[in-house]
Amino acid sequence: MNQITPFVIDIPQTDLDDLRDRLDRTRFAPAVPGDSWEYGTPESYLRAMVERWKDLDWRAVEARLNAYDGFVTEVDGQRIHFLHVRSKHADATPLLLAHTYPGSQLDFLDMIEPLVDPEAHGGTADQAFHLVIPSMPGFGWSTPVADTGWTMKRVAAAYDVLMRRLGYDSYGIHGSDGGAMVGRELAVANPEGFRGAHVLHLFSFPSGDPAEFEGFGPKEYAALEHMQWFQSVGGYNQMNGTRPQTVAAGLADSPVAVLAYSELFESFGNGTSLVAPEQVLAQATLYWLTNTYGSAARYHYEEQHSGAEPVVSTGRLGVAVFKDDFQTIRSLADRDNANIDHWSEFPRGGHFAAQEVPEDVVADLRVFFA
Repeated sequence: MNQITPFVIDIPQTDLDDLRDRLDRTRFAPAVPGDSWEYGTPESYLRAMVERWKDLDWRAVEARLNAYDGFVTEVDGQRIHFLHVRSKHADATPLLLAHTYPGSQLDFLDMIEPLVDPEAHGGTADQAFHLVIPSMPGFGWSTPVADTGWTMKRVAAAYDVLMRRLGYDSYGIHGSDGGAMVGRELAVANPEGFRGAHVLHLFSFPSGDPAEFEGFGPKEYAALEHMQWFQSVGGYNQMNGTRPQTVAAGLADSPVAVLAYSELFESFGNGTSLVAPEQVLAQATLYWLTNTYGSAARYHYEEQHSGAEPVVSTGRLGVAVFKDDFQTIRSLADRDNANIDHWSEFPRGGHFAAQEVPEDVVADLRVFFA
């Protein structure tokens, strides 16, 4: 039951050949007049990215993942795949890295070496981390999904079991987007030995009480405008939250549908994303080869149908807010979280800061877990 088995990623060549064949035979949707991002992912963007996709070296991506020890184990009836990277410093801080949606373990590849070997990357020995980097159930190789009901709270409980199974009685977590929600759930549970959750988002919204706006200034109102914009372009939230299996049919059959539906990597086309095209394509390839976009999309449904009541977290939290990302408003975050003891803001970077500005995320993790 508690067995941990080594796992090496080795995609069959036939699957890669099939992907190339499908890309060659792509049928593009007619472009909207003007072909801008206003209506969603533009045809011209997809055409250019498909040509780049044909040149993507998946084996090189695979080799980067396989450079670190990979394993699978079963927790709560669910297979979980994870990377386990130990520092040469035995007393390093155990840290779980929880990926985004629509991200994966690829989110963190540029952060691994600076975290486990800080002395070679501008840090000191006391800033070293042992890393555990799982794929959330339903993502990547943490499949097939054994049952329904996988909420972020359930994932957090599974991750706590995973860390203790690996021998870590005390640990912290870092996460963005879905991973940030998992991190907050661990702060709510606040298990014994929990060192804190470092997150890029706390999704705290106005409750409707006018008193919450009394201390707001231009910064807070700008953050509210960004929230409203995000909701206006985030139609996938509604689709995933109500009909995930419907959209899954197209995502399982067309790699270009996967690419188009991953427009969050491009910040919905607002021109601020620093994620490189090759990074976007590597993520889309991973989702396509594992056929997991549909199961990943179910989290929106499970969260919206969980019936969970809002809970104030008491565990230790640190927040890093990046310029072109969701702007967590401090007063609302403090309303929902009783123990925020670290707050930082960065002048660059967006929703995928671990890929866009990994050095800034690493630096902030070193401060928070010092």
